[in-house]
Amino acid sequence: MPIKKILVVDDSPTERLALTELLVKHGYQVVTAENGEEAIAKSKSEAPDLILMDVVMPGMNGYQATRTISRDEATRAIPIIMCTSKGLETDRIWGMRQGAYDYLVKPVDHAELLGRIQALG
Repeated sequence: MPIKKILVVDDSPTERLALTELLVKHGYQVVTAENGEEAIAKSKSEAPDLILMDVVMPGMNGYQATRTISRDEATRAIPIIMCTSKGLETDRIWGMRQGAYDYLVKPVDHAELLGRIQALG
């Protein structure tokens, strides 16, 4: 299934804008969310083909949101790539255990991110 619509979840407006501009420039449709709760709601209402999930956010963090989305019957098929400043191996392992498909450490290398998105499609 080709990736067309991507949900970008990050509490930083700058990070959301940078990822949105990069993805739109490469032909993707982008929807954004500012926190975990909004990410869960939009994963159902928008039915994205992929979610890029930050971890450190106010309220529900990215690990919790990923766990909820990946265990819900309606959204479990949506791959999630965690894009976070949490770069320890234990952070990556924990993210994957929550249901993430992949894990990238910020600052995210744009070429690497685009390559991983294309590999999914």
